[in-house]
Formats: sequence, structure tokens, C-alpha cells
Amino acid sequence: MIGQHKNIALVAHDRKKTDLLDWVQYNQETLRQHSLFATGTTGTLIEQTLKTPITKFNSGPLGGDQQIGSRISEGIIDLLIFFWDPMESLSHDTDIKALLRISVVWNIPVANNRITADYLISSPLFSRAYINQTPDYSTYLQRKTQVM
Repeated sequence: MIGQHKNIALVAHDRKKTDLLDWVQYNQETLRQHSLFATGTTGTLIEQTLKTPITKFNSGPLGGDQQIGSRISEGIIDLLIFFWDPMESLSHDTDIKALLRISVVWNIPVANNRITADYLISSPLFSRAYINQTPDYSTYLQRKTQVM
């Protein structure tokens, strides 16, 4: 279940940081009502923009994407806003793919651009508790342990 109070992860590649900061500033009143998490420099910039502390992880290339992915798999992160740059190949592309994959695995909402983020944050579902249909992987896990 995703509660009324959301744990929101915010991530942005270098060329998308300005876009994310503009979006954060535009939605600051709503975002301040929730717990925010971010990677490295993005987190510092968001703290400065909102003038409120947030939970910061390492920079993406230093494991921050994986730290957020871990929190998603633990059921801590409810929503991922990840403004990534599709025009730039990055050394940690595999980490990015893993973060997006784990978001799908655990069925959490993901926005990769401003319009999708606007749709998510303005949805009537955003402001209330929501019963998230978390997949049941017990059969998968049982099958994997039988193979070993």
C-alpha cells in the first residue's frame, strides 16, 4: 500500500537538473508535504531550492541509483521521478537500467520527463492512500531455488 504521505525519489542527469529543479520549484508546496530522497548533487540542489532537508544518497555513478533501487525493493520508495537524458550515453547506463527495471519489478510509478511527472503529481490518486498491486514473486523464487 502506498500511503497518503509519499516517499518520493528524485533523480536527474546533469543536463536535466535544471528541468527537475524548475519542476520541484513549481510543485514545492505539494512536495514539502512528502518525504523526499535524491542522489548526490541533485539532492543538494533540491534542498537549496525547497529550503528543506531531504535524504541524500551518493551520486548516481557512485552508487546512488542503486541505493534508491534498494529502497524501492525494500518498499520504502513509493514514487520515482527520474529526469534522464536520452541524448547522452553515460558510464553508468547499466545502473540506470537497473533502477528503471526495479521500479517495474515492484510496480511503483515512474516519471522520466516533466509532463509525466505533472500527470503523476496532479492525479487524484497522488493525494490519497492507494493499494498498490505489488507482484507476488513467491512462485518465481520457489522455482529458482529448485533449479539450484
